[in-house]
Amino acid sequence: MKFKSLTVYLLASSIFLLCLLSILKIMSTLQGIDFTNLNISQNFILGICLSLGLLVVGNKLNHFIKIFSFTSVFTIFYLYINESAPIWYYISVFIVILFFSHKVKNYNLNYLKEDFVSEKIIFDFITLFGIIFFAFVILFPFYIMLVTSFKTQIALLVNPLDFSLDFKKDLSDLFKSYFVIFDTYNFGRYILISSFVSIGTVIITLMFAIPAAYAVARLNFFGKTFLSSSILIIYMFPAIVLVIPLYTVFSQLGLRNSVVGLLIVYTATTLPVAIYMLQGYFKSIPKEIEDAGIMDGHSWFGIILKIIIPLSLPAIASVALYVFMIAWNEFLFSLMFLDNPKSFTLSRGIQYLTGDAETPRQYLMAGSVIVTLPVLIIFIYFEKYLVSGLTAGSVKG
Repeated sequence: MKFKSLTVYLLASSIFLLCLLSILKIMSTLQGIDFTNLNISQNFILGICLSLGLLVVGNKLNHFIKIFSFTSVFTIFYLYINESAPIWYYISVFIVILFFSHKVKNYNLNYLKEDFVSEKIIFDFITLFGIIFFAFVILFPFYIMLVTSFKTQIALLVNPLDFSLDFKKDLSDLFKSYFVIFDTYNFGRYILISSFVSIGTVIITLMFAIPAAYAVARLNFFGKTFLSSSILIIYMFPAIVLVIPLYTVFSQLGLRNSVVGLLIVYTATTLPVAIYMLQGYFKSIPKEIEDAGIMDGHSWFGIILKIIIPLSLPAIASVALYVFMIAWNEFLFSLMFLDNPKSFTLSRGIQYLTGDAETPRQYLMAGSVIVTLPVLIIFIYFEKYLVSGLTAGSVKG
């Protein structure tokens, strides 16, 4: 075993663990715990002992027995060294240490003898820290938004920086803001309109994008090269430049305050990138499969329907998810084209809330949660399709 690699491992792992515990302690202060010291030096030494113990034991014990044993002992010492806190805080500490112990399971004495292992250890922990740090930065505003939506107006006025939750309250009091925005501000109608517009945009965009992308990828026609290279030219112009002429045209055609008008605009703005994403995937599909389909008597429409679409489901799913998120979150066109509250989408409804000077902040945050949560759930569930669809077609062969 190399002394350098051992030192790098102990320092990197202990600093990483210290950062996790410090973030947890800082987050806990938002829940009303009065911590006065991070105890950096004591926790750092404790982290070194934990990392060294896990390293020495290695594979001598069952993995689950090892991490649970070390996590329990560490939590006890942590409880003794640090300030007293509620039981839920120590449960959180236990979970953090369990996560850390599981992440360092591949490190053992034999691994530290390999060449260039010090660099690998540094990059591994930098990557882990980067993921956790950016996840914290991204999720923290959502946390503030969620907690604020459960507050009362009196609580926000008394202490605006108190982000703790009182779970002793009744559910009707805890979710009062959500009941109000559905009963008073008609958010149920906004959800239906946004769902109809977003799903309709996805369906219409795919109906046009799939045959258009196939034509660009497979067929030879005049202007194909120019069309293929300039298909995203619409994104060179800011959306605000397009709003004024579109507003004039839609006013003359009677499409303002109309869901049909939004469907036309959203389809026009998402169709170019949908074609661009799909044509790359279609080009990666072997042409011999289509030739076999032609020999079996299929028309071009039959080839697209029975061969191309089944083979391109990951790419189509990623395009559908992208288009749905764009249509669900779009604000500028809905702000310009929708004046009647009966035709508002969710994003326009949030702006409608902010237009009232007396609208409590918790109602705004509750509306923001309603806008964000569906897209977040859909994205988490379909993320694998999005990644595979975006990377597919990048390598030909």
